[in-house]
Amino acid sequence: MFTIKRLLLILLTILAILLAGFVIWAETPLGPMPEALAALQSDDTVRVETEPWLEFWPQDGRPSSGVILYPGGRVDPRSYAPAARALAEQGYLAVIPPMPLNLAFFDLNTAAEIMAAYPQIETWVVGGHSLGGVAASTFVAANPGLADGLLLWASYPAGDALAADTQTAVTSIYATNDGLTTLDDIAASRANLPPDTHWVEITGGNHGQFGWYGDQPGDGQATISRQEQQDQIIAATAEMLQTLQTQSPGR
Repeated sequence: MFTIKRLLLILLTILAILLAGFVIWAETPLGPMPEALAALQSDDTVRVETEPWLEFWPQDGRPSSGVILYPGGRVDPRSYAPAARALAEQGYLAVIPPMPLNLAFFDLNTAAEIMAAYPQIETWVVGGHSLGGVAASTFVAANPGLADGLLLWASYPAGDALAADTQTAVTSIYATNDGLTTLDDIAASRANLPPDTHWVEITGGNHGQFGWYGDQPGDGQATISRQEQQDQIIAATAEMLQTLQTQSPGR
């Protein structure tokens, strides 16, 4: 009996150490870079709110379309502020929700809370970067009709639940030099997304340059600047929002 108790105590100690290590790892996210922190300042063009989510509102009007961006795994949500700010400058609401332990899978349904908080927004796109995109696709698949569009930044769906979806617009933006979400991953994802998915390839881009959090272990080497890659990401995202905004409700 004494031996069993000692063994259980050892196992519990090991589990506690592993759990503590995981929490420490998750709570030390990548980023944000100085450019991302600068994008969090309100001015005459964009109003930034930081509670309960990071929100970027155009100052010159009331947006009718919004995008919710789930951060990548173990990435500080502020690292996506420059892209969100750029979208707000074009007239859209952009929301980046912080996630428990910096992992979107611990709060898949936060997009529903955001949508409910802003009923004046008529068109919603839910998306995310990397693991955040996987979480966003899981949310969209589990809540048919709630989001008008799914946006994937260097990401793919967890399964094939969206393959036959004819109501949700999907845009997948990926980079050729991505060492984490590889071209093979993107190719494999095509069968799990609707046939009319819009594919946007960024030649020379990599995984880390989808945000502003610096280099990422295991990533490929980008041959274009971070700003060049961001410009292409923002343009493709804005194109999706504009297309949905001009379409009739209930796509």
